[in-house]
Amino acid sequence: MTDRQSVVVAGAVWLGAWWHVSVPLAVGVAGLVVALALRRPWLLAVAGLTLAAGLGTRAWAGLDPVAPAPFTGPVTLLSDPADTPFGVRVDVRVGDRRVELEASGAAAGAVTASLAGERLIVSGRLGPPPPHAPWLVPRHVVGRLRATSAERLDAGSAPWRAANRFRRLLGRGAEVLPQVERSLYGGFVLGDDRGQPPEVVDDFRGAGLTHVLVVSGQNLAFVLVLLGPLLQRSSLGVRWALTIAAIAAFGVVTRFEPSVLRASAMAALSVAAAWSGRPTGTLRLLALSVAGLLLVDPLLVHSVGFQLSVAASAGIAVLGPPIAAHLRGPAWWREAMSVTVAAQLGVAPVLVPRFGGLPVVALAANLVAVPVAGLVTTWGLPAGVVAGLGGPAVAHVAHLPTRLLIGWVAWVARVSASLPLGEVATGHLLLIVVAGVMAVQLGRRRPTWLRSRRLAEVLVAAVLLQPAFALHRPPARTTVAGGSTVIRSEGATVLQLRGSPGVAALLQDLRRAGVRRIDVLRSTDEPDPDLLRALRHRWPVTHVVTSPG
Repeated sequence: MTDRQSVVVAGAVWLGAWWHVSVPLAVGVAGLVVALALRRPWLLAVAGLTLAAGLGTRAWAGLDPVAPAPFTGPVTLLSDPADTPFGVRVDVRVGDRRVELEASGAAAGAVTASLAGERLIVSGRLGPPPPHAPWLVPRHVVGRLRATSAERLDAGSAPWRAANRFRRLLGRGAEVLPQVERSLYGGFVLGDDRGQPPEVVDDFRGAGLTHVLVVSGQNLAFVLVLLGPLLQRSSLGVRWALTIAAIAAFGVVTRFEPSVLRASAMAALSVAAAWSGRPTGTLRLLALSVAGLLLVDPLLVHSVGFQLSVAASAGIAVLGPPIAAHLRGPAWWREAMSVTVAAQLGVAPVLVPRFGGLPVVALAANLVAVPVAGLVTTWGLPAGVVAGLGGPAVAHVAHLPTRLLIGWVAWVARVSASLPLGEVATGHLLLIVVAGVMAVQLGRRRPTWLRSRRLAEVLVAAVLLQPAFALHRPPARTTVAGGSTVIRSEGATVLQLRGSPGVAALLQDLRRAGVRRIDVLRSTDEPDPDLLRALRHRWPVTHVVTSPG
């Protein structure tokens, strides 16, 4: 197949997984066999669509909710426990079904101390999942288990025991880092976003850098770079086996996040293609990986993380080379700029409609922060092993560069999020795409079109600047999270709190409203210390007034 045909096949499989109409599996399998035998790509696309639709139907049928009933028995953790305002929550396997376990009080102790792959004996009550919870679909969650007691049973199977020992080793080594840097280290290296303060998370969100807070395909690339000297000294067959083993180990350690699944599939296909003497391009590797993963798990098509990972990779593969060809400057600058711009353009159609906007500052922030964030993995991973084995004295020395690197990325995120540049909405995105296509197409014509091309480039710049101009003329009164109100008058900004708004939602709304300082924070009750700390992390809060009524 050509690259274009492989993309058509992947698109057909994606459509079938999303469509999930009841189609007999025998029809899809028979079509697949015939298409491969006749070597007809168009027939392979039709077969992929029908097979994915049938498999998707079976996957959705497996999401029938569990019936309410008391429960006592063993469960296997499928993820790492995460704290909530009401206790701790984690996905577990009960028999052959997945449910969301919630524990509080005494039952939360054993759950909190456990990691993915480990097993517990739990008593509680099973029930159906909450209605209208689409985020549970790609996780295959079909119920909720409210635990009244939990006790450790065992450490699980050998791969999970090894992965958890490695994670705990890195955790011991990172204990010398301050709390914020330690939580970011877990996200950069292992994809563990637990314990990250909401104000720091909002910094990264406002800077368009949330992808570095969780593990991604870039982390896998850096791990394979670390193994490069060993792999280059091995024969092709040994290199293939070692790479596949490294990819599998990385997946277990990072909990097989959707972006890791995509990167792992692409890396495995790339190594297999090289081993067979048929190396192939990035776009075809991406298309075949997406098609294969969706046939294995059709519900992945509903995972936002998977969608963003595929979109970013597609943007880099399709838009990266032409953008680099139209840029001027040294090769390293053109490559870095083209990859960053292509990735941002790739994720924008997914990110903007779902999350409301793409920060204008994201392009500059990614250029400055992402290379340093990559060094956190390449240095922090081996340094974490040394720190965990050597004790606190060695850990302080080994993690000094780690702390400096993380501090730089966190500083870039904080400064970028505080800049009142606004966000690109859907309308802005459409104008940018039209102007960008005009600029590229007109640049290929004769010189008399140069003026029109410059006009298209000016239009792109104007669209990117418009959100910032809008923030400099804000309304006098703006309603934000929880019914709280921002009042601006004669150069002063007053935040009137109502109730106890969520910290993350309030920070996001204030940032999007273009708030640059808070002269008066007024509340009917004493403000939550965590909320006050988060506000002062971003803005100066001059006066705090507590008054009833």
